[in-house]
Amino acid sequence: MAVTDSARTVTHGDVPLPSLIFRVNALFLRHEWIRGYTLLSPTLLVMVMLMCLPVFMLVTYSFWTQNYLDIDRTFTLANYEAFFQKPIYVALIMKSIRMSLFCTFATIILAYPMAYFIAFKVKSNKLVWLILITVPFWTSYLLRVFAWKVILGYNGVVNSGLISVGLIDEPLQFLLYNPTAVVLTLAHAWAAFAILPIYVSLEKIDRSYLEAATDLGDTPSERFWRVTWPLSLPGVIAAGLLVFIPTVADYVTPRLVGGTTGIMIGNIIQSQFGKANNWPLGAALSVIVMLMIAFLVVVFIVTTTRGRAKSA
Repeated sequence: MAVTDSARTVTHGDVPLPSLIFRVNALFLRHEWIRGYTLLSPTLLVMVMLMCLPVFMLVTYSFWTQNYLDIDRTFTLANYEAFFQKPIYVALIMKSIRMSLFCTFATIILAYPMAYFIAFKVKSNKLVWLILITVPFWTSYLLRVFAWKVILGYNGVVNSGLISVGLIDEPLQFLLYNPTAVVLTLAHAWAAFAILPIYVSLEKIDRSYLEAATDLGDTPSERFWRVTWPLSLPGVIAAGLLVFIPTVADYVTPRLVGGTTGIMIGNIIQSQFGKANNWPLGAALSVIVMLMIAFLVVVFIVTTTRGRAKSA
């Protein structure tokens, strides 16, 4: 940038600054995508700082090794080799995916009737019902997990109720500290995240389609499976992804209600960053889990998209 003494014209290289500003402004007004990215720039900056940089550091750590209390920053694939050399890691990931799939299925089974009721049966004060759905989130996640621990415990609500009505003589020991308890607790914890997208999808259904199906002779069940269910699939898919992705690597719930048979891969990763103090191995396990989840999500989205296209 220079200033001439004769005309006192501010220039940027060989282009006068006012002309440069005019060109930038014209480019900004001519291309809508530039204006869009400009509006998104604060959000993109936050995403880069809070999401991309931590993931980048996680990937970087996965190629290092732990040398007692120090980190050896020499590039190596030893952590990834350790994953494939120890079958326990692969088995835990498969177990975590299987438990998360069961949890997702159970959550949608619980959430769909509630979303259907609010969308079709509630005529007024729908906002009140939606607020009531979020009531469990007014307390801590840990408190909700501990509540299920009390309910399913040896002297918990379920066992006490069954004993009081005479159905059992002594408390049942299989209710807690197993994969079933983990799936049940996670399904309750993530139910609201499944109800809301399903409700939005059901609410957008044009009621004239349902009336037309009735006029054509469909029974309520036929009308549901031919009209309501296909049109609500986007909400069901969104709910499934919202539940499946975070529950695969959950470690709090398996530790509190899962016992030795209910641990998941998240517990191993947490121990590597905690007691084991092996951050590079924990980072490598985290990267592998993220890649597997991303692969499964892509396969799921492609499969469901093609299925909907064929049915249409």
